[in-house]
Amino acid sequence: MYMLSSKLRLFAIVCMVLGLIGLVFGFLSVPSTVEEASEILASHEEHHGSGEEASHEEANFVDEVRQEHGYSEHAMAQDKDLGHDAHEDGEHMEHVLHQMQTKPWSAAFVAAFFFMMIALGTLVFYAIQTAAQAGWSPVLFRVMEGITNYLLPGSVIVLLIVIFAGEHFYPWQNHELVAEDSILQEKSGYLNFPFWLIRGIIYVIGWNLYRHFARKNSLAMDDAEDLKPYKNLFKYSVYFLAFFIVTESTMAWDWFMSMTPHWYSTLFAWYIFASIIVSAVTVIAIVTVSLKAIGKLEFVNDSHLHDLAKFMFGFSVFWTYLWFGQFMLIWYANIPEEVTYFILRIQEYNPIFFGMIIINFVFPIVILMNSDFKRVSWFVVIAGVIILVGHYIDIFLLVMPSTVGPYWSFGITEFAALLFFLGLFILMVGMGLAKVSLRPKNNPFLVESEHFHY
Repeated sequence: MYMLSSKLRLFAIVCMVLGLIGLVFGFLSVPSTVEEASEILASHEEHHGSGEEASHEEANFVDEVRQEHGYSEHAMAQDKDLGHDAHEDGEHMEHVLHQMQTKPWSAAFVAAFFFMMIALGTLVFYAIQTAAQAGWSPVLFRVMEGITNYLLPGSVIVLLIVIFAGEHFYPWQNHELVAEDSILQEKSGYLNFPFWLIRGIIYVIGWNLYRHFARKNSLAMDDAEDLKPYKNLFKYSVYFLAFFIVTESTMAWDWFMSMTPHWYSTLFAWYIFASIIVSAVTVIAIVTVSLKAIGKLEFVNDSHLHDLAKFMFGFSVFWTYLWFGQFMLIWYANIPEEVTYFILRIQEYNPIFFGMIIINFVFPIVILMNSDFKRVSWFVVIAGVIILVGHYIDIFLLVMPSTVGPYWSFGITEFAALLFFLGLFILMVGMGLAKVSLRPKNNPFLVESEHFHY
């Protein structure tokens, strides 16, 4: 039986404390007035040229950012007709201040969702294995259940962040803006706060209810004299997968796509799903390798690791397919209200925007293409760390351009958010793994799983 070591527990707590201090600092250090924001903006412009040409480029970019955040074209046209300069316009500076104040919220949300999606994806992968009656994976079920122990606190924190961030993330919550925007008015039947909040609560409750009953029946299986707990687990898994297909799609729309309510993509929910699954399988592999290294998973062999690495490889390719499909179709069509989404990211996030593609596609291909490498623990761990870094950047790029525009950085707040949620993740996963034996009992496919070799 695994026991969470005192050193690892202390490391997790230190990460959480340092992260919390950094997050508090981040929230306290944002500008509180338009004057402070103007000083920061002036400093920012020094690095983007000077004179009339820079002013013209900045004005054009401001229009793109404001449209990205739901400003109507009519409102922007009014500003131009009145001769308002982008740097002197009071409404614009209020918007800049708003974006700068959003930065710590965005940093916290990126890290919070990143670790929550690992637990959620692990739960989905667990349900898929159960519903498919897979014979290779039951020896890994306790590892998966341990990782999903993070889901309850992680999902609650994410829900609280999106609720209290409010207009910092979601311009459709601004009633004055909606009153001037016909597109947002048409979407108000779906994008309204009460209905949006109810949906979010349903997501969190539904995901965690399945986790609770799945864990309960999995443990009951250890002492069961019949197959009732297994049948219950199978039944709940099928229902959960149907529930997840719907809620993952609407969650992607509610929590991410509605940050830019004028923009939409029919591939978006699948794109988020691919990130969730590949990150989850990667963490399952890393935790499995770590536990096996300390002698706690002697019944897991390199064939199990090979299959996990195949999923890492396959879903990395699937993610790339979705990314390219979404990008290529929007970029080629060049429809203004669609292509604005990528223009902002290419102009202001260029190095990490294209670097993310290399990290999430090229490196996994190079490292995991060879079948033999998939059986080598340290190769899988290296590939896993690279994949996780890449998909953190992926979530970063989903959130930051839509919420803070060009005023992004990776500084104390972002690092602190990562530290806090990493510490909480390690603590919760360690506690989940330590509660029971890592070897499940009485699963009908356990013998097949233990003798899985090829």
